Amino acid sequence: MKQQDDASYKLLFSAPELVRDLIMGFVPDEWLHSLDYGTLEKVPGSYVADDLRHRADDVVWRVKAEGEWIYLYILIEFQSTVDAWMAVRMMTYVGLLYQDLIRRKDVLPDKHLPPVLPIVLYNGDAKWTAATDVAALIPRVPGLVAKYLPKLEYLLIDESRYTEPELADLKNLMAAVIRFEHPENESSLLRLIDLLNDWLEGNPELKRIFAIWIRAVLLRQSKNSLVLPKVQDLKELKMTLAERFDLWALQHEQRGIEKGIEKGIEKGIEKGIEKGIEKGIEKGIEKGEALLLQRLLVRRFGQLPPDLIQRISQASAAEIELWGDRVLDAGSLDEVFCG
Repeated sequence: MKQQDDASYKLLFSAPELVRDLIMGFVPDEWLHSLDYGTLEKVPGSYVADDLRHRADDVVWRVKAEGEWIYLYILIEFQSTVDAWMAVRMMTYVGLLYQDLIRRKDVLPDKHLPPVLPIVLYNGDAKWTAATDVAALIPRVPGLVAKYLPKLEYLLIDESRYTEPELADLKNLMAAVIRFEHPENESSLLRLIDLLNDWLEGNPELKRIFAIWIRAVLLRQSKNSLVLPKVQDLKELKMTLAERFDLWALQHEQRGIEKGIEKGIEKGIEKGIEKGIEKGIEKGIEKGEALLLQRLLVRRFGQLPPDLIQRISQASAAEIELWGDRVLDAGSLDEVFCG
């Protein structure tokens, strides 16, 4: 699942429009806002460290500033847990980026290295408590050693700091990303897809990328309980989601009914069969009494004949209640349905 998340986020942030809106909407710096993001250019982001381990889930962009390149090194952090050593990781990744630039002889004149802006996007629910500067992880010491301690700080963009009203006021693709990751409900998610589809009119490729990414996010959030086919278009995704949400709701309702039956039976054993059945019916269902009775009968007596299933489905509420009261005391189906 993590590999699918890596691929979907890497695909999403391979679109220059996302990088532009990330900087313009969520990086508070006038100088960065003044740059020409029409010059954005993607840089290969798969490096090999000295220990031969690959770093392939990073997204690296560069943009021209006063005729020179500025590197925007974006690390996508989308897990719900906080990484206490993120500052060390970022220091390592920036070092790998510089090594790669030197190896490819893609440096500034006079053997200078281009500046790098390290960014961590975090969408977890827990508050980010990790240090944003590697220097904060090292205790201060007196004398000469203090002079040589490393220092590298990264820019943290914590999505939980932004409220839905704040994000809704922004016509910004990064704001839409945050809203998709923290939707209020299914209806708001469908409305957001419509809004995004309007924003991206005339850009079918970005619509396709968003459709793929949104599907991956929903699968992760539902822990794969929401079955979604692969889609390539936002309209198709919305239609599919509307159908799946209805089916998903029914499935969850069915699971709730089943759990209610099990809890009712357990309480019946502890507190008395009659009271247990009443509690099971009250807490396990608000509707669907006929379905519950069938499940109880199957649990007691095995598979039911078709004519009996039809009789239950056509019975009145009073009859269902009467038969339900007899289920655990009866020795046979005839005793349940006698009279």
